[in-house]
Amino acid sequence: MIGRQVITINKTFTLQELEQFMQENWDKEQFSDFRLGKPTAASIGEYILLPATHRFLVIVYPKAAGGFFNKENKIVLSVADTPAGAQAAFAEYVPVKGAIFKLWQTSQVLSAEKERKGPAEEVLQAYTAHMKEILAKNGLLK
Repeated sequence: MIGRQVITINKTFTLQELEQFMQENWDKEQFSDFRLGKPTAASIGEYILLPATHRFLVIVYPKAAGGFFNKENKIVLSVADTPAGAQAAFAEYVPVKGAIFKLWQTSQVLSAEKERKGPAEEVLQAYTAHMKEILAKNGLLK
């Protein structure tokens, strides 16, 4: 599982400019609609949000060149928890005693991990391929 895709581009985008670019070019019928917002209430920033699974979504954001570790303009697509997924993850780690509860806790984590590595990753790969396609069509790939 990768869980994060980075596309190098030849232009700097703000989040609002990337959203506008996607409004004009994204195939909403084939690859779903999106919105600007926070994946969970605890999230620090806003992202472009695309649906993936019940527990996970894909966030999209631009990253401008600058600094020691970021020498190129990029668009990042990454798997993130949905609000329901974040609540489930928190509930899984509430300390409770008992062997049976620990087995249940482990099974919940494994199923979430399988979902992240399986269907959520497949959706991420499809979104990334489409994003590369529309960026290339507009001459924005580096």
